[in-house]
Amino acid sequence: MARSNADPPETLVKHTVADRLRQEIACGRLHPGTRIVEGTWAQSFNVAQASVREAINLLAQDGFVTKAAGRSARVVSLSEQNVLDMYELRGAIEGLAARLATKKGADISSLEEALVKMRKAFREDRPEDMLDGDLEFHLELCHLSGNVYVVEQSRRILLPLFAFARIRVLSSGQDASVWGKDLEAHQRIIDLIKEGQPDITEQYVRYAMSRFAQSAYDNWEKRPASPPKKTRGTRNSSR
Repeated sequence: MARSNADPPETLVKHTVADRLRQEIACGRLHPGTRIVEGTWAQSFNVAQASVREAINLLAQDGFVTKAAGRSARVVSLSEQNVLDMYELRGAIEGLAARLATKKGADISSLEEALVKMRKAFREDRPEDMLDGDLEFHLELCHLSGNVYVVEQSRRILLPLFAFARIRVLSSGQDASVWGKDLEAHQRIIDLIKEGQPDITEQYVRYAMSRFAQSAYDNWEKRPASPPKKTRGTRNSSR
């Protein structure tokens, strides 16, 4: 959300601290699962502990941090099985959202705008912008369902999932190329909603989610190049 110069100082402080903590997370200095100690960061940033607490609440709203009653906040951390389970649930929720949006003939201009952002990010190799556009697409898809409970449940899954993806992508230096094949899947969802076939649209979204799930965890982290295979009979020239 944009902040104006008219915001009170305490509001500016908590947003500034949230931005700095987000950067610590994104660059890998605060690893997934790491406990965020308010006093430590208050001292590090030279701010009041209350400002750090408010900043953590902002990060929790965006999915970067998890908080449990009586426990310190931690950087979001998901196992590969967590991710698979979340995609399975996404298939059910977003499949229903797509079905409802198709039945009501929803205006899909917001989905088209999100996909334009994704294509631009892909061309310019901007993985963070790609993730922003992707998240926007799926939040909008659920919003178009017109069902407040679909929207609520989708946010509970999508925000931490995409926050975790962002952490892994930025800390590893992954590029945007791995999302190339997913762009057409998003276009297909738009086309099916336009065609007005609720059953087929829901089935396709479920299929797409199961396909995304198989590669998502690996896509979010840059892998070292495999060493070249040795060819039989090749002599070691360094001898």
